[in-house]
Amino acid sequence: MNKLNPKKLLNSKWTAVSSDNKEKHFIITEVDYNEDGLVVSCCIEAVLSRRQSFIDWRELKDNECWLQGWV
Repeated sequence: MNKLNPKKLLNSKWTAVSSDNKEKHFIITEVDYNEDGLVVSCCIEAVLSRRQSFIDWRELKDNECWLQGWV
């Protein structure tokens, strides 16, 4: 399990364990908060194609899918 501080998500770098469409390296470009100031979701952008998608930030804790940093 990846250790993750939700306050440091913005601009963090991630590597997908299994790549789709040759997209392996990603960066968090946006973080959404609820009215209580808790992180709800984040926008992850593929470095190669610039494709963006919103994911639940807790998915990044699964080290079978994501590795922290660019590997």
